[in-house]
Amino acid sequence: MKPVFRRAVADQDAEGIIDYYLEQAGENVALKFVDALQLAYARIARQPAAGSPRHAHALGIPGPRTWPVHGFPYRVFYFEQADSIDVWRVLHERRDIPAHLQDPNN
Repeated sequence: MKPVFRRAVADQDAEGIIDYYLEQAGENVALKFVDALQLAYARIARQPAAGSPRHAHALGIPGPRTWPVHGFPYRVFYFEQADSIDVWRVLHERRDIPAHLQDPNN
């Protein structure tokens, strides 16, 4: 198992999603999202190569993988390092993924 390190922008993504669910769907849904996100991080830690490399070609860089946040339309975008996992973003599946990964202010 590798430790998972989240970039600040990934934490900001997650906080924004949680705030959205708190406001729009209530505390129970927000807590379910938090649980699903924690399960996604745990799965990535155990089996980082299991994530999809689909966006690597669109980004033109080797190595990015994604893992779904089950039950929600979000994916964790990460890179496997030799001794850790580097989580870049937590993004909605319908966003312009390449643009969001290249510009964290998007």
